[in-house]
Amino acid sequence: MMVYRILFIAVSILAISCQSRERDAGSETSVGDNTDQMNVEPDKSDDSRKRIVCFGNSLTAGYGLEEGQSFPTLLQKRIDSLGLPYQVVNAGVSGETTSGGLNRIDWILNQPVEIFILELGANDVLRGLDLSETRANLQGILDRVKQKYPGSKLIIAGMKAPPNMGQAYVTEFEQIFSDLAKKNDADLLPFLLEGVAAQPELNLPDGIHPNVDGQKIVMENVWGVLAPHVEATF
Repeated sequence: MMVYRILFIAVSILAISCQSRERDAGSETSVGDNTDQMNVEPDKSDDSRKRIVCFGNSLTAGYGLEEGQSFPTLLQKRIDSLGLPYQVVNAGVSGETTSGGLNRIDWILNQPVEIFILELGANDVLRGLDLSETRANLQGILDRVKQKYPGSKLIIAGMKAPPNMGQAYVTEFEQIFSDLAKKNDADLLPFLLEGVAAQPELNLPDGIHPNVDGQKIVMENVWGVLAPHVEATF
C-alpha cells in the first residue's frame, strides 16, 4: 500500500502538470489569458460578505467535476449552513505553475481578500524547476496579498514531490510550505490530499483527481484549518 501511495503521488503530480501544456507556459502567459479559464463561484450580489480566495491549480478548480462539486464550493455550502458572513471564490486554474500564479495574482486582488488559501507548487515539480524559483514565486504571491490587504489571514496547502526527483529535491520541496507558513505567519495544511491520495474510490477514473466523494474529504481537510478563522467572527 505504501508503494502504491508513493507511485500515486508521483503520477498525480505528473498528470496535474500535463493537463494543459499550453497553459503550463507559466511565466509566458498573461493575466488576461489566465482569467478566462478560472472558476469564479461567489455570489457577487452580496458585497457585505468577506471573501475567502482559494488560489490554486486543477485540484482547486475541480477538474473533471460538474459546477458546484469542487472543494471551494463545498466550503461555501458549509459556511452558508453555519450562517457565517463569507463568500468563497474558486480561483483555481488547471495546469497552473507558481510562475503563472504570480503573473495573475494582481487580477485576483482587485477585490478585497479576508482569507487567502494558497495551493500551488506541484506543477513546478514536473518541470524539475529550481526550487528556489518555486519558493520565490510563492513568497511573491504572499507578499502581494499582504501588501494590498495586510490584515488578511493566510493558509498554505502543501503537496508532495515524487520520489524519482531524488530525496534531496523531495525534502526541499516539502520544506518550502512549512518554511513559508512560519515566515508569513500563515496556517499550514501539510498535504491537501490527505486521506484521498492512493484511494481509487475517492478519485476520478484517471486515478488522479478527487471525485465528488474525494472532494468532500479535501474540503474537510481545508475546513480543519479554515474553521477557527471564520468561526472566530461570531
